[in-house]
Amino acid sequence: MTTPATAPRPMRADARRNYERLITAAREEFGERAHEAAIEDIAKRAGVGVGTLYRHFPRRIDLVEAVYAEEIDTLIAAVDDALATPDPYAGLTSWLQAYARYAMNKRNLLKELQEAFERDPGLRLQLRERLQAAATRVLERAQAAGAVRQDVSGDDLLHLVGGICMSSTATREQNERLLEVVLQGLRA
Repeated sequence: MTTPATAPRPMRADARRNYERLITAAREEFGERAHEAAIEDIAKRAGVGVGTLYRHFPRRIDLVEAVYAEEIDTLIAAVDDALATPDPYAGLTSWLQAYARYAMNKRNLLKELQEAFERDPGLRLQLRERLQAAATRVLERAQAAGAVRQDVSGDDLLHLVGGICMSSTATREQNERLLEVVLQGLRA
C-alpha cells in the first residue's frame, strides 16, 4: 500500500514537459525506424539530453512500454468520440480505423513489445482487457442500432483488425482495403 511517505512525488512542470516530449519523440522515432531507433536520436528529437531520457526511462524497454501505454490510453479516449458520433456504424468505423492505424504502427515494434510482455506478463492482459472493453462499447452501440451483425464480439474485432494490420508483408493500402472488407462484412 502506498502511504504519503512512500507515494511518488508529482513531477515538476519542466520534468513533465520533458517526459511528454520524450514520449512524442519516441513514438515518432519508433514509427519511422522501429527497433533501429537510437536512444540518442530520441533525446535529440525531444530537445533534451540523454541523461534526462535515462532519468525518466532507465531502460529502453521502459520507454517502449510508456509509448505503448500512452497509445492505448489514446485509443480508449477515442471511444468517447466514437460514441458521440450520431451514426453508430460511423462511430464504429472511425474507432476501428484508429485501431488499425495503431496496429499498423506497432508491427515494427513486435520484438520490443514481446520483451515488455515477457518482463511483465500482466501488462499485456491488462492492456488487452482495456482495448477489448473499448471495442465492445463501440460495437454494442452499433449492434443495438441494428447496424452490424449480432454474432461478433469486441474481441473478434480486435483479432480481425489486428491480424490484418500486423502482417509484415502487407502495404498500408492493402491493410486499408482489407479493413474495408471487414467493415462491410460487419453490416447487418
